[in-house]
Amino acid sequence: MQKSKEDVVRDLDAKVKKMTGYQAEAKLSIKTGAELQEYDVDIWHSKPTYYRVNLKNSKKDQSQIILRNADGVFVLTPALNKSFRFQSDWPQNSSQSYLYESLVRDVLKDKEATFKSTDDYYVFQTKTNYQNHNMIPKQEITFSKKDLAPVGVKLMDNDSNVLVEVKFSKVKFDAKFDKGAFDMKKNMSGAQMEVPTAAKEDKPFAILYPNDVPKGMKQKEEKQLQTSNGKRVILTYGDSKKSFTLIQEKAKAAPTSAPISVSGEPVDLGFTVGALTENSVTWAHNGVDYTLAAKGLTPDELLTVARSVYEKASK
Repeated sequence: MQKSKEDVVRDLDAKVKKMTGYQAEAKLSIKTGAELQEYDVDIWHSKPTYYRVNLKNSKKDQSQIILRNADGVFVLTPALNKSFRFQSDWPQNSSQSYLYESLVRDVLKDKEATFKSTDDYYVFQTKTNYQNHNMIPKQEITFSKKDLAPVGVKLMDNDSNVLVEVKFSKVKFDAKFDKGAFDMKKNMSGAQMEVPTAAKEDKPFAILYPNDVPKGMKQKEEKQLQTSNGKRVILTYGDSKKSFTLIQEKAKAAPTSAPISVSGEPVDLGFTVGALTENSVTWAHNGVDYTLAAKGLTPDELLTVARSVYEKASK
């Protein structure tokens, strides 16, 4: 007998309530820029609130870990020996395309979600709840009929172009974890054995320009300053009402891995995890630190600009 949408929603809800956690592996593809970016994602979750999400960029030996344990929410960048600590209710505060219970929550929340059943899968289309949901307002989520495990997620723009895709290759419910699985220091030292710490060589970095700025805003200025750490580049953009400044400089590996407290929320920029406050976003990528500070931009606009700073644009 075919199950109705209501039956499947009820089953998903019961599954999330009953499970003690899970371990999953997935491939994350991001198609928002000219270059496709791909990540291997390793997800651990132990109920109620322990998480470890390890994002590895297949090409660039970059890895980042988002960790949530009894001490808070951390973002670790092993290659720079850096960890940031957030006072945040991540991942409860927005959609997370690679977390099972977040996908189920989006299905439960959207009373107008569409549903279809195929031979092997249940497929839902729902609204998303992202910080920049204007860019990716909807998603298609596929669950396996056999055990309701997540199979794939497609995040789409208003024209149904797929901008982000997650494909799950392995999901193990009620997985058991070692005692230190969610410990910050253990995760940092474990990841550093896999990823070489950033080399000390002073290679000049390529200046990146945002490919997507709010309508009417133009580049006003570009300044280069010499600092003890090499060059610092300051780009200023604006129009009559709004402005933003983008600062780029070589990231230095931290001498100790004591966590740096950050105000704001961890945000997924696609190519890296950054920190979003009311008027700024900061992140590190490919050995460069970026700070984007704005006046008069909405969080949506701020994130759109930040997300567009990741490849050498033709000026």
